[in-house]
Amino acid sequence: MTYPVKGEHLYKHYKKQVVLDDVSLTLREGEIYGLIGPSGAGKTTLVRILLGLEKADSGNVELFEQTPTLDAFRSLGYMAQSDALYNELSAYQNLEFFASIQGMRGKEKKQRILDVAKSVGLENDLKKNVAQFSGGMRRRLSLAAALVHEPRLYLLDEPTVGLDPLIRRSIWTLFHYLKSKGATIIVTTHVMDEVAQCDRVGLLSEGHIIAQGAPKELTQEFGVSTVEDVFLIKEGMKP
Repeated sequence: MTYPVKGEHLYKHYKKQVVLDDVSLTLREGEIYGLIGPSGAGKTTLVRILLGLEKADSGNVELFEQTPTLDAFRSLGYMAQSDALYNELSAYQNLEFFASIQGMRGKEKKQRILDVAKSVGLENDLKKNVAQFSGGMRRRLSLAAALVHEPRLYLLDEPTVGLDPLIRRSIWTLFHYLKSKGATIIVTTHVMDEVAQCDRVGLLSEGHIIAQGAPKELTQEFGVSTVEDVFLIKEGMKP
């Protein structure tokens, strides 16, 4: 088995605030891993360090079992918490830009743009300028941009925030389809009803992974019905 992402003994401080404190995380090939925790727990910082967008104060990161390289980054699909889109361009032009910087050309690029737009329910909105998009449409377009080059690894920072329940369900169906094709996905979220969709979860609190494992295994281990209850127990609260 190969490990698309491995972070070992990661520390990160901002001035006097400890953001990550000895965090180790390994993703297995072909799994959906949920990084769960409240706002400010360190989820986004951890993802950015795993991507190489931020540098840890100490610790090691490997992508596809090697020091991160340009080739490794081409195998990544990243969706940030804040949408990195061009408002003055159409949805199609945005996807065309992201496909082009990944080396896609010609008919393959055009077909792939149409395919990913359909997968996120934006196939009828490709000609619209992003400035006209609602918040939910922008999130879906950001997801499409992360999907367009068919990467092997996805790091998605709160991809379903602001989406209505039906669209969230269709997005998770898409995630499971990508997993069935061999992709590895890490999803950060604070929406507890998404936890059951993950193969494994890591509960992050104040810079520490306080519990980790398959959702069913965690609830059985702690004798509770939900992973949210596991979180409360680990935080010293009564579920």
